[in-house]
Amino acid sequence: MEGLKDEEKDVLEYIQRFAKEEVKPLSREIDLKEEVPQKLIDRMKELGLFASYIPKEYGGYGMSFSFLVRAIEIISKACPSTALVLDGALTLFGEPVLMFGSEDLKKKYLKRITEGEIGGLALTEPGAGSDAAAIKTTAVKQGDSYIINGTKIFISNGRIANFFVVDVVTDQAKGHKGITTFVVDAETPGFKISRDIHKMGIRGSSTVELLFDNVRVPETNMVGKLNEGFRVVMETLDAGRIGIAAQALGIAEASFEEAVIYAQQRKQFGQSISNMEGIQFMISDMATEIEASRLLTYNAAEKWDRHEPCIKESSMAKLFASDVANRVATESLQLFGGYGYTVDLDAERHMRDAKITQIYEGTNQIQRVIIAREVLKELSP
Repeated sequence: MEGLKDEEKDVLEYIQRFAKEEVKPLSREIDLKEEVPQKLIDRMKELGLFASYIPKEYGGYGMSFSFLVRAIEIISKACPSTALVLDGALTLFGEPVLMFGSEDLKKKYLKRITEGEIGGLALTEPGAGSDAAAIKTTAVKQGDSYIINGTKIFISNGRIANFFVVDVVTDQAKGHKGITTFVVDAETPGFKISRDIHKMGIRGSSTVELLFDNVRVPETNMVGKLNEGFRVVMETLDAGRIGIAAQALGIAEASFEEAVIYAQQRKQFGQSISNMEGIQFMISDMATEIEASRLLTYNAAEKWDRHEPCIKESSMAKLFASDVANRVATESLQLFGGYGYTVDLDAERHMRDAKITQIYEGTNQIQRVIIAREVLKELSP
């Protein structure tokens, strides 16, 4: 655990036990019921996980981003839906408020996060996915407030979040330079969940469509400056992608370890299938790719901790780790043979959970565009 303080290493040991003893036994029930039980959220609060990454001046413990990434990885290995509650609260809500919010906004909302309240990010719209600049939700100034109207879709932590970072258009004539970010409380009149979205994987994560019908938000809830919200979005996603890389890493580790244990127990042709060269090739390739994912993810997190530019590194980590998670989940299921295709084992769930990591926080096609753009910048003649 290089790069971590001793106290962070100690806390991670508690998280390991929590994930193994409390989260993992409920993972199948979470998938089937499409809900993370409140008792697990309460336990994460008791363990101080929501306060972990929040600076001490706002009521948190001031632990590093590298610590948070490892916590997300560990919990994702047990249940990525549960990890997403924490990930969304801290990387998608807490991080933009920390980076761009006023002191009053930080004191108002970060303290609530440390107390176990949940946050989320409302960016994606029916017509604006990879093209984040194409959002249509508007905010019109009225006195000392803004009136928000529009629709957001695929919003994680939807039903359990107490507040959201929301990106809206405040000057349509300026394109992406006319986007502004606000914090919107879920109890605000006109803020509605129009429908739940049922998914193939990470089914325990609440994903919804949000409707904003004349939602009045005080100007003091603006995150950053007027018409500079696109920068808030982009920098938030840089951190968020590292969180998704950690989630993908956890899924890959769970898939791999379960399959390797099974391969040593499964006998065919008078021997364990793990003794067969073809199986060993699969195991070695998966182990190598998981280790490479880990190094990319931890490297990106450490750069974020040092406040160094890491657009390329976060995209590389997210791209590679999510592709690996999908390959490993598929190959691991193959090692289980027919049993892997049944719901008797977790292999099929890992495969379903892995897929989303290639899609959200920017599809992997978009990650390749970002990486190429950064490389071309670095190597321009």
